[in-house]
Amino acid sequence: MINNSELINKIKSYNRFLNIDTVSKAYNFALEAHQNQKREEGVPYIIHPLAVAKILTELKLDSATITTGLLHDTIEDTKVTYESVKKEFGEEVANLVDGVTKISALENRASNDSKAENFRKLILATSKDIRVLLVKLADRLHNMRTIQFVKDKEKVIRKAKETMEIYAPLADRMGMNRIRDELEDLSFSVLNKPARDLIKERLQFIKNNKDDSFKSISFEFIELLKKNGIEATITGREKTPFSIWRKIQSKKISLEQITDIIGFRIIVKNLDDCYKTLGIFHSKFSTIPGKFKDYISTPKINKYKSIHTSVIGPRKNRIEIQIRTFEMHEFAERGIASHWKYKSSEKFSDLSWKEYDWLRDLVEIIETGNNPEHYYEFTKLQMFQENVFCFTPKGSVIKLPKLATPIDFAYAVHTKIGNSATGCLVNGQETTLQSVLKNGDMIKIQTSKNASPSLHWLSSAKTGKARAAIRRYWQDRSSETDKIIEKNYTSTIEVDLPHEPGALGNISSLIGLNKGNIVNVELLDRKEKYLKFSFDLQIKDLKNFTNLISQIKQSNLNFKIIRHKQKKNAFIRRIFENFKRK
Repeated sequence: MINNSELINKIKSYNRFLNIDTVSKAYNFALEAHQNQKREEGVPYIIHPLAVAKILTELKLDSATITTGLLHDTIEDTKVTYESVKKEFGEEVANLVDGVTKISALENRASNDSKAENFRKLILATSKDIRVLLVKLADRLHNMRTIQFVKDKEKVIRKAKETMEIYAPLADRMGMNRIRDELEDLSFSVLNKPARDLIKERLQFIKNNKDDSFKSISFEFIELLKKNGIEATITGREKTPFSIWRKIQSKKISLEQITDIIGFRIIVKNLDDCYKTLGIFHSKFSTIPGKFKDYISTPKINKYKSIHTSVIGPRKNRIEIQIRTFEMHEFAERGIASHWKYKSSEKFSDLSWKEYDWLRDLVEIIETGNNPEHYYEFTKLQMFQENVFCFTPKGSVIKLPKLATPIDFAYAVHTKIGNSATGCLVNGQETTLQSVLKNGDMIKIQTSKNASPSLHWLSSAKTGKARAAIRRYWQDRSSETDKIIEKNYTSTIEVDLPHEPGALGNISSLIGLNKGNIVNVELLDRKEKYLKFSFDLQIKDLKNFTNLISQIKQSNLNFKIIRHKQKKNAFIRRIFENFKRK
């Protein structure tokens, strides 16, 4: 295990502005505070804060953050107070330690009922200084590395789920891929150990059988690039057991069908060399369709940049290749921590982390939302999703999660645009607001001053920002309107059912299970393979309606929600009555 002098030498290797006295003082302070404490594995407690500090040095963070890593448990677990830390190490460190302490206190009180509220407080604490989350991630990483020593099995499961659902996605969103991968894999080893062991066994078999070919292909690639005047560093990139498992589950394939378990990472000097290298490989080898992604021209939401491609390489091997510069690679490994440069000082611009629009949007959702459960569940999902990139009519790029709709696009542009949306044009073609967007789509939102967001949109919206804004719109209505919303309201769903026995009964049962009252059923169309039915429903609870729509989607049935059918029919009836009177 690393000691204090090794820790200081490690920091000095990248930070010439290091205040050695402060770090040494923090070590001795923590050593004394924890002197009578031991970890569950039986080792002195000081091992833990030292391990946390070591992880933070690997991220090349500043003295204040590393000092916080050494002190992060002193206020929570010892007699040390905020005031004493402030007196010895200054207000900056004291505030950081206090922020980490508050998050830890939330975790210790965590339960199913309070999880959403705890998440809210975690994000709000993090938004004040991103370093609080960096220390917390390092803390969680070491705790997960030693979780096998925890005797309380329920606690172990809870920590693993919490890590998988919250901390790993947060690490991903900050671009810290290495930490994300390890957090996911450690959680996976707790939550599904048999599957992980099976995948690890398979990985080792593949590695043993392909070790020689990997070396020879690497040598061939280096020679190919040298011949074309490109200097590069080539390393192997091995998928983690959890990433393989996730791919198996999402694509419904077997382990044997995964061909990109081992790939190549090519690191070059500059941006031009990235695209030159891509051209060299695409000219030399056949490409695999659908496997090319340019994250340099359109970075991921966490600012990750790289070129990904797959080719049929030497000896007909399917090979995945990542091409990036050294700077891009540094960010891929350290994420937001790579912003610390230590060229003229140790100071880190607090503006740099604010560029992370996902965090800004998340804070906005949390600060304006009333029900923690509304944003918690969806945020968990959103953080795992890939992105699509769409354009405004003026050419601005809008990043959205995969399967996002024009509703999400409208709210991403501005809340007022979303609230007043009536329709949209996608690539010049009139399209419904509930349609799924694709990469490169150009979206024009049609609006009206008299329009208002529909509660039905909640089932189609994929971003937390859109869902929060829709809910907030209705929550901000007058008390009279709120009462109306709480009462029964009607909706109409048109569904294409397979032309087979039991289909109508199945959809009727599904509606009933979600507490929907069918007030009218109408056969609209009869085809050879399907029947189109219209269901007029009476709904008491919006949550039940949302669940119903979600289950219909999962059934892969073609359906459409008809808005304001009652109003439309009432208008037609009035016209007809007037006509009869005349």
